[in-house]
Amino acid sequence: MRHARTGKKLGRDSAHRRALYANLAGALIEHGRIKTTVTKAKAVRPLAEQMITLGRRGDLHARRQATAVLRDRDVVHKLFADVAPLFRDRPGGYTRIVKIGPRPGDAAEMAYLELVNEEYVAAQREERTPEPVAEAEPVDEDETEAVAAEEEPEAEADAGAEAEAAEEPAAEAEGDSAGGADESADDGDGSTADDEIQ
Repeated sequence: MRHARTGKKLGRDSAHRRALYANLAGALIEHGRIKTTVTKAKAVRPLAEQMITLGRRGDLHARRQATAVLRDRDVVHKLFADVAPLFRDRPGGYTRIVKIGPRPGDAAEMAYLELVNEEYVAAQREERTPEPVAEAEPVDEDETEAVAAEEEPEAEADAGAEAEAAEEPAAEAEGDSAGGADESADDGDGSTADDEIQ
């Protein structure tokens, strides 16, 4: 399991690593830009941003917390007096990493870790206005009644024609069945009028 394995060790024990982070973060606050390896820059960046957030808070407790990490009162004073006020309107993202290529000696990937110096402009969301719904034209009740009255006779005529068409086949079917019954009745006796005479 990889419990409690966050962060880079950088080949140092914990005390050496804390001292490295404090020195790099202090140099960044003091100079505004430092040149280091990409791995160290990525490791120290969260700590530096936390220190700037403490500087933005500006109270005594935040100053004591920053002093416990950075270990240099002059750097802490500069952080609270000069650096933090520059970022009072920026909600995070105080630093950037700019890669500058490999180091000549060992080809380690190098980068600048620097404070963002552009003025923060808050992007405002566009307010969406609902599109106007096209209103239906008002309908006169007299016109609707007139249209309904015109449709009713046509509907009645259609219904009457359908009823007549349905009655005609039924009548033909009844006639056929009646004629067939008479013939079957004659054939059923086996005697006809001619037979009786003879």
